Amino acid sequence: MGQREFGLDPETVARICDEVKSVHDQGIQVCLVIGAGNIFRGVSGAEIGIERTSADYMGMLATVINALAVQSSLESKGVNTRVLSAIPMSTVCEPYIRRRAVRHMEKGRVVIFAAGTGNPFFTTDTAAALRAVEMGCDALLKGTQVDGVYDSDPKTNPDAIRYDELSYQEVISRDLKVMDTSAIALARENKVPILVFSIHNPGGFADVVSGAGQFTIIK
Repeated sequence: MGQREFGLDPETVARICDEVKSVHDQGIQVCLVIGAGNIFRGVSGAEIGIERTSADYMGMLATVINALAVQSSLESKGVNTRVLSAIPMSTVCEPYIRRRAVRHMEKGRVVIFAAGTGNPFFTTDTAAALRAVEMGCDALLKGTQVDGVYDSDPKTNPDAIRYDELSYQEVISRDLKVMDTSAIALARENKVPILVFSIHNPGGFADVVSGAGQFTIIK
């Protein structure tokens, strides 16, 4: 949403898509899981009185809006893209079928996974870990608001300590709020390393993929 209070900022969408394109152009297979905090968060909806399951489904539908926006931007840049939704809605995108997603990636397309896991009470973090395992990904990269994992919020605590490397167990035992425990556990069980980096650093995605730049690795 860029500097907006909600919704989509075209410049931010375009910049993030440029980052994805730069990695895709290197011949690296990329699949994306997109959240929808810029439109609607299920937990926030539940806090204002919407039944939690309904609120989570609303959040999942919002991710489809973001996925279609990113697809449109990527394709305008010449990157073939497919959106696969865990909640079937064949009018606007394909239903999520693992073998179909694998085939799209084999054909050089960027695959965007929308609607989370398709189930309430699971965040897009868990969806990302699940899809990373299903797709046989070499790594799960989380683009976030800060350049790694800290022991507290660096935006409110100037003395927050940043970690270069952590084990899955350290993240869980120290209750570091980088991803949901279920996502960390799923990545640990399947030995998928997690790299946390800032989505705000231009060129940051390509740098992290090449092993450079600022990031925290969890393995």
